[in-house]
Amino acid sequence: MNKIAVLTSGGDAPGMNAAIRAVVRTGISAGLDVYGVRNGYDGLIRGQWGYLSRRDVGGILHTGGTFLGSARCEEFYTLEGRQRAIEQMNAQGIEALVVIGGNGSQTGSYELHKMGFPVVGVASTIDNDLVGTDITIGVDSAINVALEAIDRLKTTAASHGRAFLLETMGRKCGYVALMAGIAGGAEVVVIPEQEIPPEEVAREVRAAYDRGKSHALIVVAEGAKNNARRLDEHFAAHPDAIGYDLRVTILGHVQRGADPTASDRLLATRLGEGAVRALVDGQRGVLVGLRGNRVTTTPLEEVAGRQKVIDLELLELARIMAK
Repeated sequence: MNKIAVLTSGGDAPGMNAAIRAVVRTGISAGLDVYGVRNGYDGLIRGQWGYLSRRDVGGILHTGGTFLGSARCEEFYTLEGRQRAIEQMNAQGIEALVVIGGNGSQTGSYELHKMGFPVVGVASTIDNDLVGTDITIGVDSAINVALEAIDRLKTTAASHGRAFLLETMGRKCGYVALMAGIAGGAEVVVIPEQEIPPEEVAREVRAAYDRGKSHALIVVAEGAKNNARRLDEHFAAHPDAIGYDLRVTILGHVQRGADPTASDRLLATRLGEGAVRALVDGQRGVLVGLRGNRVTTTPLEEVAGRQKVIDLELLELARIMAK
């Protein structure tokens, strides 16, 4: 094996650049030429790539986003699109591919693997919903952005005796909302994995008011049935339900655009290096992740199309801490 390529796909996550850097520098140290693919699977189909040297990935360790870019690619969902991508790589002499991304991206990796092309995935998504790893690149940074927002909101909430409702990213997985809620001392956490009706949210916040708390905080994942919009509508229709004057803040993509924390830089570096080592050792069709603080590999067939189950005991912990 002489040439490999690396791409980032799906939603960007803080630490992706650190992972690219690790792939490139580890690959060069192993005697490989490393090519960077622009704009994810779309760039793979169109042959948009270039050689990456050690210096090309200098100065990106601490930056958020992905300097290779990412894009949605409907064509890659088709067999013809994937065949074209493989033809492009074969024509360039690229012998293996490293895919840095989350669930959808690794499902794409698995499809390439099934077609016989050597591929290794790197676990990267702020949702932390990938099977095969305890933690994914970008999660810690996203939680810290949410936590910083919580701390600031609690300061102004205490000043005015208000309740704040903070919505985090997380369409199908409430991990970020739950962790930020626990670390930030939220009165209520609402996640897709265990829905809470508006009336129950109101009771919990009202109970905090009746206990004499000067302010209250609700943290909700965007993918929850009762998200920020629905809860805000419910409380507007029942203005006396919670006791406090309510304000709503939606973080949205602010969480993705953060500079990676030290934890994410270290994780990305370890997983990027692990991906190249896996290829050199002859592994194919695996996801590189972290389990028990050890870099491990999991067959992509066990990863693709599945979502890691959140530990709901942590939701109970959030409830206990809110009392």
